[in-house]
Amino acid sequence: MNSETILSLKEGRRILAILPAYNAARTLEMTLRDIPKDVVDTTILVDDASRDNTWELATRLGIAAVRHERNRGYGGNQKTCYLEALRRGADIVVMVHPDYQYDPKVIPELVEPLLRNQCDAVLGSRMLGGRFFEGGMPRWKFYGNVFLTALENLALETYLTEFHTGFRAYSRRFLETVNFLANSDDFVFDSEILSQAVYHGLRIREIPIETRYFEEASQIRFSRCVVYGLSILLTMVKFRLQKAGLVRLRQFEKGDIRRVL
Repeated sequence: MNSETILSLKEGRRILAILPAYNAARTLEMTLRDIPKDVVDTTILVDDASRDNTWELATRLGIAAVRHERNRGYGGNQKTCYLEALRRGADIVVMVHPDYQYDPKVIPELVEPLLRNQCDAVLGSRMLGGRFFEGGMPRWKFYGNVFLTALENLALETYLTEFHTGFRAYSRRFLETVNFLANSDDFVFDSEILSQAVYHGLRIREIPIETRYFEEASQIRFSRCVVYGLSILLTMVKFRLQKAGLVRLRQFEKGDIRRVL
């Protein structure tokens, strides 16, 4: 997908890239370098009280940046990212991890289905890429990903190949529909927002991407992955109870983000 085609599809719509950052100073410049500037109108970094010089570097590089005075977690960081993007008039929001694990050069392919109004969200799937081990994905993480994705597909009645990618694009309609502010501030946020999307009938598509694991890329410890897996199971239970009408959870109410903006 070349940039000319994307630019013709944009038709004045604003594409914003959000970077939820924590201790990303070593890889931030590489990430920013590869974001297609002709496709992405604005890049916003949210520094979640990093202990390195992420904030100072972002300020020096001159990108739009917001700083949390205390660490709010991965989900809490995303909440600030999406609020800032919507306030700045985003029609499409692309999440790019500034640890350089995902390739920002793929952004045109990620946003194309949204620009064609074929869906409300696009996920970059490492499973579709088919080269997860070549990219350095640990085998325990691969099999854990496959197992949890199978459970999530079963609970949500979907057919996605991966729920746990951090490379995603959402339409403004998506972010105004789901009640993402009611979600966890931890890593399970990514699964919660997809369960909300399914509940509200939003359309999700996937594109294949490659994995990229290296020393500087952020990694979650195995113990945190266990907690993450249990949190996902709880999210699926809540979804099924809500779907069956046995509970009414605020998390699955339609979002009212406009009053916050």
